[in-house]
Amino acid sequence: MTMSSGSHRARYVLLPLVIIFLFARTASAHEGPPYPLFVDQKVDRYLISVWTDPDVGEALFFVMISAQEPAEIPADLKVQIGVQPASGRLPETFYSGERENVQGNIQYRAAVHFDAEELWRVRVRLESATGNAETLATVEATPPGYGRWDLLLYLFPFLAVGILWVIAMVHKIKRRTGDNHA
Repeated sequence: MTMSSGSHRARYVLLPLVIIFLFARTASAHEGPPYPLFVDQKVDRYLISVWTDPDVGEALFFVMISAQEPAEIPADLKVQIGVQPASGRLPETFYSGERENVQGNIQYRAAVHFDAEELWRVRVRLESATGNAETLATVEATPPGYGRWDLLLYLFPFLAVGILWVIAMVHKIKRRTGDNHA
């Protein structure tokens, strides 16, 4: 029994893909949009909303701040995000937020590190020369993605199209060789 040239070509196409899949490292991919931890919570004279994508590894926090009058938000306002496992196994660690102007609104973005899937206490601290304020919340750190399975999941449509193309080419070649022998 001999291998047809179509299956021989398919082996050369599929072999590198299988090797890539087997040796791929875990990819840190964003699996969805941030979700609200809380919205329009009154903290001192501000209303703040915190949205997060709490993946294990690098987690993103977005803190939106509003006030009755935009002039009430001091230019020197700093936002710090403090995180600590709810179990208390690690001390609280603070991360500074970077101020961003997004469509005329004031937002702070902070990248926070979670080392494990578990419940975390989150402290949002607002600091300025006019005074300090803070609030607390709890969030559950989530896995960063499917790891190796991400590659297979996202590669599947391309593999399916490639396999269908190989099958179509094999049928086309068989028809041509069948017509020539008749």
